[in-house]
This record gives sequence, structure tokens and C-alpha cells, in this order.
Amino acid sequence: MLLPLGAFFLLPLLAMVEFSTREAQGRRGLRAWAAIADTPELRAAIITSLTLSALTTALMLILLVPTLTWVRLRLPRARRLIEAVCLLPLIIPAIVLVVGIAPVYTWISRLLGDSPLILTFAYTVLALPYAYRAIDIGLTAMDLPTLVEAARGLGASWLTVLARIVVPNIRGALLAAALLTVAVVLGEFTLASLLNFSNLQVEIELLGKSDAELAVAVSLAAIMCVFVLLVAVSAASSWRSHSSDHDRV
Repeated sequence: MLLPLGAFFLLPLLAMVEFSTREAQGRRGLRAWAAIADTPELRAAIITSLTLSALTTALMLILLVPTLTWVRLRLPRARRLIEAVCLLPLIIPAIVLVVGIAPVYTWISRLLGDSPLILTFAYTVLALPYAYRAIDIGLTAMDLPTLVEAARGLGASWLTVLARIVVPNIRGALLAAALLTVAVVLGEFTLASLLNFSNLQVEIELLGKSDAELAVAVSLAAIMCVFVLLVAVSAASSWRSHSSDHDRV
């Protein structure tokens, strides 16, 4: 069972490696990989996408953590409504989102300028379902009412409760939400292209018309970066759980 699954995931990656190392006259080399750092437009697109990932992750966590905590403590009947709203971007196609967001972005561009970084707001909407589910699972796994009531009884403010009670107990969920958000932002093409902004995926699409090997190399590098982040988050979570169990013993 594992062998077919491994082949299903690895064969496309191996094909990307094979294609990205092709050179003239049937030779093999790393020309395309070396060109990643030598292409100014590509470097700018990578920096833009990484900045968008950081801004979107920060905005997502600032919005979701206090909101979901408050809903669980004070408005438990609204949980289904909040869940439905957060999962809506999974139902609405990206092209439909563009039609609705385009007039809003005309107004945003006039206020904040025509920088690609204003895509942060749209990407927060796109990543909302994935981050919501990760954080909601983290909050479900802890005894939130008891911990918050104890902290408030000792005189802690709501900001202290969030910073010293909620966040440390859902750190793994926050890391998972951040990773999912980064993956969504790094892989997003439709919104940026139709709103006439340049990010990593748009630049890859443009490069594919003139240098297909370079475009595939950049795509594979992006996949590898997300995979490394996933492994790092999993390792950090496992190490933290092992350390917690050891401290209890």
C-alpha cells in the first residue's frame, strides 16, 4: 500500500528533477537551478511571496486566535455560524472571489498604493478555512474554560490570558495553521494574475513561456521548501510533546 502511494508522490517530483536538469545536446547540468539567483524578476517575486506569507500568517493569527477563544468562552452557540463563514472560501471558486474582490481592491489600491503586498487581505480569506480548522482543533484539545477561569480568578487580564494561557497550549496548532497559510500563499496564482499583481506563481508562469527548465526548477524548489517546513514543524511538535511527557514524569 505504501509503495504505490510513494510512487504516486515521488514520480512527479523525479520527473521535475529530470526536466529541470536538461541542457543542450542531451547533457545534464544545474544551469536552471543556478539561474534562480541570477534572475532579478524572479528574486523580486520570491521576496514578494515570502513577505506576503509572513503578513498573511500574522494577520490570520491575530484575527482567529482571539475570535475563536472568545466564541468558545462567551458565544458557544455561534460556533456553527463562525465555522460556516470560515469554510466559505472552500466552496466559492477563486474566479468568483476575484469578481467580488476586484472592486474592493480598486478602493484599497487608492488608499494603500498599488503594491502586491495588499494581496495580504485576499490571501487571508483564501487561507481562512485551513487555519481555522487547525486552530479550532487545538482549542478543542485543551480545557479552555477551566484554564481561563483560573487565570481570570487570579487577576490576569484578557491579553495575559491569550499570551500566557491560550497561545502556549495551542502552539502546535498555531504552527500548523502558519504552515498551511504559507503553503496557500506560495501556491496561489489565480487572484494575483487576475488582479494584475506579480508573485512567485505568476512569475513562474511567465518564465515557463521562455525558459521551461527554470520554471520547473523554481516550482520544485518551492515544493521542497514547504516540505522542509512541514518536517521541521512535525519534529518540533514531537520534541515538545516528548519534553512535556518527560517533565510530567
